Amino acid sequence: MPDRLMLLDSASLYFRAFYGVPDTVRAPDGTPVNAVRGFLDIITKLVTLYRPTHLVACWDDDWRPQWRVDLIPSYKTHRVAEVVAGAPDVEVVPDPLEIQVPIIREALAHVGITIVGAAEHEADDVIGTLATTATLPVDIVTGDRDLFQLVDDARDVRVVYTARGMSNLEVVTDATVVTKYGVLPSQYADFATLRGDSSDGLPGVAGIGEKSAATLLAAHGDLPGILAAAEAGQGMSAGVAAKIANALPYLAVAPRVVAVVKDLDLPAVDARLRPLDDAQKTDAAAFAERWALGAAMNRMVGAFDAL
Repeated sequence: MPDRLMLLDSASLYFRAFYGVPDTVRAPDGTPVNAVRGFLDIITKLVTLYRPTHLVACWDDDWRPQWRVDLIPSYKTHRVAEVVAGAPDVEVVPDPLEIQVPIIREALAHVGITIVGAAEHEADDVIGTLATTATLPVDIVTGDRDLFQLVDDARDVRVVYTARGMSNLEVVTDATVVTKYGVLPSQYADFATLRGDSSDGLPGVAGIGEKSAATLLAAHGDLPGILAAAEAGQGMSAGVAAKIANALPYLAVAPRVVAVVKDLDLPAVDARLRPLDDAQKTDAAAFAERWALGAAMNRMVGAFDAL
């Protein structure tokens, strides 16, 4: 079986697990573990379906980096639990999920799954760096369309898109992006910049929607080409050129916010998936018993044994 690297957008997946598994799933001490159990089952399904040989759980060490907020103050503002001057932003996370995140990290450690995060950066940036520098084919698992910018058939980088649920996974390739949006993956970040994204607090260019953005990129190639054409008054209507001109302050900073970072200095890690040895299985079973994760842990251990 050829080697293949799978990169997990971890928060995207454990939020999905939290809302997909009833919160009546609890440990013996009453602690909710629905997100933990669901996340383990998600990974088991992904490993079984796509057979990665290497896997990294990419982590949001900073879910709303200040450098992105400095460029676009509205970035993810609606996800901030409470704005306190001088204090770090706290993401809106349901309490029953927040207390499960450390348990999730423990569970991953017990089965030998590597976690990688980076200070002042989001999981997207970790994924961008690992996908760009990988010497293996890559599957990126996420519900976030922003990561479509990393799709690259030439390097065999795909997105396994979870937005329609774990029973309706979609493998996104170059052709998928072109068919859905009328742009190449290499144009997707500029496309998202123009269109905007309310879920991330990105206003976009007023009056420019998906179709207009795709048309502009088809005609001019990229955002610098669009800006040059607008300034010259060529290749677009006066009305569209005016919309671009009115958005110049936003367009001067948004590309850096939207583009995932691809050159983080990440530590070298051994991400190879391996069957658990007897001692690891005993340790994982004890952990699973403590948190009432037995069936989910057994399914994961079985999936790893089949590698």
